[in-house]
Amino acid sequence: MEGERGMETLFQDGKEEVLQAWFMDDGEEDQRLPHHCEPKKFVSLDKLADLGIVTWRLNAENHENDEDLKKIREARGCSFVYTVDMHPERLPDYEAKLKSYFQEHRHTNEETSYCLEGSGYYDVRDKNDCWIRIAVKKGGMIVIPAGIYHRFTLDTSNYIKANLFLTKPVNSSSDRPGDDLSSRKETFETFLRKETDELGVEAR
Repeated sequence: MEGERGMETLFQDGKEEVLQAWFMDDGEEDQRLPHHCEPKKFVSLDKLADLGIVTWRLNAENHENDEDLKKIREARGCSFVYTVDMHPERLPDYEAKLKSYFQEHRHTNEETSYCLEGSGYYDVRDKNDCWIRIAVKKGGMIVIPAGIYHRFTLDTSNYIKANLFLTKPVNSSSDRPGDDLSSRKETFETFLRKETDELGVEAR
């Protein structure tokens, strides 16, 4: 069963589950709910890698002095970092910004997100235009490749603090147009690549 294999690939070493992925249902309930299919259909890291999505599990308690994080940033050219602190009591226009982040869009450059506290969901389209939801918790790091349609939302905890690492000071974005499946395939052919991690930092 694909779902069971996915869970084994993600968490076979028994460590804390800071990254987990699954295919989403078509429900229109609160975006902050898990939106699992019935039965649940989990997605492995190999499946994410096929979409160009690279993930790591790092030590968020030591993120300021983490040598593994430094290696990743240097290898990917992530010279710019921005801290996002999303909480209803601390972020002005919280609901409006949450709605904005959930608008499907893509960037001209890759975006790397590292969860320092809290949790949230990154939703990405696969090559068949289906949504995959990636749950990220403290210590989880994820690379969203340039050109891939995605969106972000908090989960029901309503809180995340994360560092966004960029290769340029501004990562231009565009909301999804009314494109068809053929243009979606062109996007994957143009922008997405399957990467082999040669950093000496184990991708998880």
